[in-house]
Formats: sequence, structure tokens, C-alpha cells
Amino acid sequence: MPNPLRISRWSPYLVGAGIGILSWATFYFMNKALGTSTSFVGAAECLIGAVAPEHAEANAYFVKEYGAKGGGFKPILDWQMALDIALIAGAFLAAWLARDFQGRAVPGVWAERFGPSRAKRYAAALIGGFILMFGARMAGGCTSGHGISGGLQLAVSSWTFFVSMFISGVVAAALMFGFGGRTATKGASHV
Repeated sequence: MPNPLRISRWSPYLVGAGIGILSWATFYFMNKALGTSTSFVGAAECLIGAVAPEHAEANAYFVKEYGAKGGGFKPILDWQMALDIALIAGAFLAAWLARDFQGRAVPGVWAERFGPSRAKRYAAALIGGFILMFGARMAGGCTSGHGISGGLQLAVSSWTFFVSMFISGVVAAALMFGFGGRTATKGASHV
């Protein structure tokens, strides 16, 4: 039997069950829903608070999302920020252990459609990430907050978010890469 830490792709059922257990543990021990996007609000508050503390304290959004109940702000390194850091570190560790770390700046599927320019790829990733984070905060949660935690609670807003996210993802992929599908090519990323 192969070492499970060396497998590049795990069963989605096993991973889904693990995420469900993690979500239960988060509710039980932290009395909070599993989510990651709020920590970016905390990071923004920390940066703005370092430069213009009076602005951060007067910003109703920062106070609502990241203010502490006793006044002031929560520490930047809370459990959600630790989760975000652990997700990134865990992804790198998993790729390294499975010997699947490719470190490609421009994935094959992107290069086929838009060319090999790193600048274009990085600009698109930055703009897409900004739009994604803006939308997540506007919706009151991200894929983990709405899709996992809210979905487990059968929240109508979360299921609306989740269905909308999938539909918009399919439409965006079709607009960017076409409706005809693509054939696998040598060096293409199979994510």
C-alpha cells in the first residue's frame, strides 16, 4: 500500500469527510463557522491601522468584521489567519511530499490560450484574486464560509452563493477557453 502522504490526488470523498470533521470541530471548539476570507479584512485593518489608526477605528466595516467585543481590534494572528497560513503551507508540503511540485509560472492550459507571458498571467491572477475577494466579502463569506460551513447548515444564502459560484465559474471558463473543450497536450497542467 502506498504512503498516503506520497499520493498526488486523494479521494474527494475522503477529503470531503475530513473537511466536514474539521468544520464540526471548528463549530464545537471555536463556536465559529469555518472560513478564511475574514482574515484578509484583519490583515487590511492591521496595515491601515499601522498607517492611519484613526481611520481604521472609524471604519464601520473594520469594526463590524474584525473589532473585538471589548473595544479595539482582534489580534491579526488569530485562528483564521493561522488556518490561511496552514492551508498554503500544507499545499506546498503535499506537493513536495508527492513529488508533484511543478513550480510552473504559466500553466500549459493558460499558455495554449493566452500565450507564455508571465506578466499577463500574473496580472490576470491578481485581478481575478481581487474580484474574488471583493465578491466574497460582498457576499459575506467565501467558498469555505458559505460553501462548506453555510452549506452544512443548509443556509439558503450559502446554497445561493454556491450555485451562483459554480455557474459563473463555468461561464467564465467557457468565455476564456471556449466551449469546445480542449485536448490534453504535453506539458499541460492537469489540475
